[in-house]
Amino acid sequence: MDKKTQKKPTESPEKGRILSKPRIFFGLTFILLSAVLAFSFVSYLMNWKADQSQAGTMLDKSIKSSNIFGKVGDWLGNIFIFESIGIASFIIAFLLLVVGTLILKKKIFKPWKTIGHSLFFICWLPIFMGALTKGQGVLGGVYGYQIMDYLNSIIGAVGLWTVLAASILLYFILEFNLRPSSIKAKLDKINENTIGKVKSMMPDSNDDFEADEELREEAEEAEEETASRVTVSDTTNHTVNSLINTKKEPEPVSAPKGFPEVPVSNEIETITTPNHTSFDAEPKEVSQPVSLNLSTKPVVPVSSPEEAFDIRPSTPSPAQDNIKFNVEVAPVIDILDDSDKKSQELVEKHGLYDHKLDLANFQMPPVELLKDYGNEEISINKEELEENKNKIVGLLKNFNVGIAEIKATIGPTVTLYEIVPEAGIRVAAIKKLQDDIALNLSALGIRIIAPMPGKGTIGIEVPRKNPTMVSMRSVIASQKFQNTDMDLPVVFGKTISNEIFMADLSKMPHLLMAGATGQGKSVGINAILTSLLYKKHPSELKFVMVDPKKVELSLYSKIERHYLAKLPDAEEAIITDTNKVINTLNSLCIEMDTRYDLLKNAFCKNLKEYNKKFTERKLNPENGHRYLPYIVLVVDEFADLIMTAGKEVELPIARLAQLARAVGIHLIVATQRPSVNVITGMIKANFPARAAFRVISSVDSRTILDSPGADQLIGKGDMLYFNGNEILRLQCAFVDTPEVERLAEFIGEQKGYASALLLPEYVSEDSTSSVGTFDPNEKDALFEEAARIIVSTQQGSTSMLQRQLKLGYNRAGRIMDQLEASGIVGGFNGAKAREVLISDLHSLEQFLEDLRN
Repeated sequence: MDKKTQKKPTESPEKGRILSKPRIFFGLTFILLSAVLAFSFVSYLMNWKADQSQAGTMLDKSIKSSNIFGKVGDWLGNIFIFESIGIASFIIAFLLLVVGTLILKKKIFKPWKTIGHSLFFICWLPIFMGALTKGQGVLGGVYGYQIMDYLNSIIGAVGLWTVLAASILLYFILEFNLRPSSIKAKLDKINENTIGKVKSMMPDSNDDFEADEELREEAEEAEEETASRVTVSDTTNHTVNSLINTKKEPEPVSAPKGFPEVPVSNEIETITTPNHTSFDAEPKEVSQPVSLNLSTKPVVPVSSPEEAFDIRPSTPSPAQDNIKFNVEVAPVIDILDDSDKKSQELVEKHGLYDHKLDLANFQMPPVELLKDYGNEEISINKEELEENKNKIVGLLKNFNVGIAEIKATIGPTVTLYEIVPEAGIRVAAIKKLQDDIALNLSALGIRIIAPMPGKGTIGIEVPRKNPTMVSMRSVIASQKFQNTDMDLPVVFGKTISNEIFMADLSKMPHLLMAGATGQGKSVGINAILTSLLYKKHPSELKFVMVDPKKVELSLYSKIERHYLAKLPDAEEAIITDTNKVINTLNSLCIEMDTRYDLLKNAFCKNLKEYNKKFTERKLNPENGHRYLPYIVLVVDEFADLIMTAGKEVELPIARLAQLARAVGIHLIVATQRPSVNVITGMIKANFPARAAFRVISSVDSRTILDSPGADQLIGKGDMLYFNGNEILRLQCAFVDTPEVERLAEFIGEQKGYASALLLPEYVSEDSTSSVGTFDPNEKDALFEEAARIIVSTQQGSTSMLQRQLKLGYNRAGRIMDQLEASGIVGGFNGAKAREVLISDLHSLEQFLEDLRN
């Protein structure tokens, strides 16, 4: 037994040393691997462009690496940083360090807390860096860019930053325990500590009594010895205010321990009383007892006795030192009505309403569908610029017009020369020289802007000899278009300063386009439609297309089940027949009135507020509410409609232009003949935004723009855009027919709705007179219930039957026809409700009883 006991202590240290060697080996290995990764990442970030190209050439000796760990470092940096999570890869190296220290039993970090924080930053740091750098560089990695781009396409830039800010805020709340309850507990604790300190400084009632006794004794000693000073002492380290009345000007106060001293006149008799009394501040003969007002409250040091003492008459008041006084602030209660509570419960249960759910897998068209026309950078021809400058200066000098300064701005098709005339030169004198300048420069399309809006210069636009094309792909792929937060973004092209020009159709709110044949008007319409198709989901936007020429908009028939709207009985969504155009326009008026009723019931002012409420589940679909998409009416040749239909087209167009903006119905009307009988005053008054391509005469330019200039354009997409304030010269983006075909095919091949969006049915006056005879045996099952609703509300409205009976428009329309045939309601009255011919429910019940018999 003794031998065994002697062997055990000698064997156990050897086993411990054997077991510790693997732990030391693996711990140091993880720490070393962490250092290798960290230095490789740092070296990769310094030369990542060169290292990325060398990452796949591990076995090629001829290629040298700039990484500190050679090609292995290149490979590690490319795998972790570029192709994965960006600079968050350093967290992986840090985790390896943590694992190594844990294996070595060095508890430098808290394991689970460190792992949790690391996983949070690995998930969100790449997305944040991707959003911050907009995908440029390697800081966010492929993971950060892909997630950022996906979130940006779904919720937009504002939504992306909102999500990032919310995640960071949530992290700090959880990390530092910033919940309201914990903050309130901390504040309460601070208040308790403060109150405790204040209470500890306040004396007890016994202390007050002792202070009074001491003061009275000192006062008596002062009278016996006729001392000149009164010393006030406080054994409890609190202040006792002594108040002595002097004749005129009091002398400075002094006291031991920093308290003031007050000189006392021998002519004044001092009498003390146990109660709180007062004294007179004015010097006079003492006929009443003078009291010394004592207080145990701390006194702030002052410079004069008047400031130190309260010299106001006071009345006896009950003691309040022992009264407990608590102040509580009532919590703010957020009062919600039943509808808000119900909507919050629905959102918590089902989430926000997703209008894209029916076509959840719909893919927005990629930019690659549009043709790449190569390099579109503007080339500067210095010889041409110098030549034009010399001609302009020389011509103006010949007409005694001096120039102080001249500057050139080169655009895609036009160069703008801005001149500053000398003092005393009239602007009208330069305006008159427009034709002379055009003759001298041998150029078509000279336009003088005198003066330039917002500038103290005069602009002369001169077409370039070698213009640069502006392709649709270049403007669609731009960051300005991709990151826009406009509701209906329309990208026209580029300005004269080579900047991409965009406008929001929902803010225009309607666009009037004009231009001679072959000047780019149809291309401009295609550019507008293309930009909308690249930005809006089919559930958010619908088009109503009118094409009297039958060939311009026929390419979009492939997207009928996705983006188009039509009448219920229409065979084709793209309207070419004039009679169907009239019915469609009146149907849009009915849709506009229906939407206004929905907005009125929802207490909303515009479509955006209404859809937001519906998304937040604050509107009940059982009451007829639904998600409302934008509707854009596109009319390609308005002059032909005016010639064939006249007022029947002009009146609904004017009515839509006046009222439809708030309910999300917008108009794009184009014509090649902008004469006054086509673009009437009623039309122009409701179309503040206008786009003019080249027209034949100055009169046409004044008709469309209210100013000349469109007749001086050079064609091929050269246009003027008027937004109600100023006129801008633009080069419209070019989109060819094959590009539109590819775009339509890409959308049409995807899953769409069952049919195009059905507009409300409109029955013209010609067809209202031929109502069939009523057969009681063929009446609808809901006929009597519908009749009771109509008579009780005294409103013959098909949309009301839809809401009350939860019917489709077609069935509700058939019931309304049966009610008309039976004599309960009157005939169709346009956008107004039908007249109800039965006045009360009692008469209706007798009428229905007669029908049954």
